[in-house]
Amino acid sequence: MPTQKRTPTIPPMDRPSGWRPAEEIVPIDDETPINGQYDWLVVGAGITGLSAAHRLGELVPQDRVLLVDARPVGWGASGRNSGFLLDLPHKFDLDHPDAARLHKIMDLNRGAIATLREQTERLGIACDWSPVGKLQGAVRERGTGMMRKFCEALDKIGERYEVLDRQSCADIMGTDYYAGAVFTPGAVLVDPFLLVRGLARRLPENVTLRDDAAVTEYAEKSGGFAARLRFADGDTTDVTANKVILATDPYTPEFGYMKNRILPTITYASITRALTSAERKRYTGKMNWGLTPADAGGTTLRMTADGRLLIRNHYGFAPNYKATTRDLGKVAEAHREGLDKRFPALRNVPITSTWGGVVSLSRNHATFFGEMAPGVYSANCYNGVGMTRGASSGRLLVDLALGKVSQALDDIISVSGQPSTIPPDPFRSLGVSGRMKLVEWESRSEI
Repeated sequence: MPTQKRTPTIPPMDRPSGWRPAEEIVPIDDETPINGQYDWLVVGAGITGLSAAHRLGELVPQDRVLLVDARPVGWGASGRNSGFLLDLPHKFDLDHPDAARLHKIMDLNRGAIATLREQTERLGIACDWSPVGKLQGAVRERGTGMMRKFCEALDKIGERYEVLDRQSCADIMGTDYYAGAVFTPGAVLVDPFLLVRGLARRLPENVTLRDDAAVTEYAEKSGGFAARLRFADGDTTDVTANKVILATDPYTPEFGYMKNRILPTITYASITRALTSAERKRYTGKMNWGLTPADAGGTTLRMTADGRLLIRNHYGFAPNYKATTRDLGKVAEAHREGLDKRFPALRNVPITSTWGGVVSLSRNHATFFGEMAPGVYSANCYNGVGMTRGASSGRLLVDLALGKVSQALDDIISVSGQPSTIPPDPFRSLGVSGRMKLVEWESRSEI
């Protein structure tokens, strides 16, 4: 546990998600007074922190819970992602030879989806909840080879899937750009911004939210923890808490934990406006589908329920937690080209926003879950599966802190690990940037 005061870096005011107009991404609560002693301090109001807060409302409704975020709910990664709630093990997890481990990951993911579905129905959260499954697609031989490996992994764990040829892909997506895809039925597509905003607007009564409050000082205190919060208007207040849940993912090292174990990584997305009626007539595919790449370095693609195209690709090391204007300009051009190649009949549909989203990766692909120090709980390095893993992690961190026993808690501990250490700079920056450029070059045919 840190014995000295920490001064965490405040998340930057970079370009926000394009899921909704920027003027809608404002604090949900920037007025409720906060001060004094709390039983729980939850830092980070993304999917992990929100799930933890809802769980605390279920299990300890008598406890005082303070949930804070430096930026409005939906500003961070939970509102910037592509909106896939994945039920299956993903990417690096699928390479693991232990089928029992993969089943535990599936159980956790499916449990998270079931909980989120129950919450959206009970709380009346409109987020375009769409249980339509997903495609895992390939453009050329490199991708189709990885598609075959994906099918082999699914066979190993006895999961249903359907292999689609080029024409079948075109029937769904309205483009013959893809050589093939594997359809799996369990994933859910959502508008991630509306999902987390809905969860934040319907918190339990014992939870106080301030999503304009940055933690500027953090320290151990006798019997608990102390934090100084700075609000958007510049005012500050001091609070103390008995226990802390850091739902801070790539920012966790700023609080003194997981130092030299987390790689803050940025991915980029663009989204178009909704298709007009004339454009829908030219479009030959279906509405409301999503595709992830068979090649991890390839392109994620969605046609949303309201007729917008989303494209996500390109990666980078993000030690400053944000995208530069120059990088966003280059990515916007690449995304324009990528959409035009796939949908020549929709060449004139304008991209309304391009943004970057920072997530955390680990060098050895391990995901951390647990107590980092007495009274401090966190989950980090979701390695690209943040929405389902974050939802289950937030709830189960509360269970762990309260000593609640369950199969799900045993499972998440079993499939988690310790991210390996990362060499210091300049080796870190050079190595990570070089590795990402190599992956992008190797995957160029799938982008």
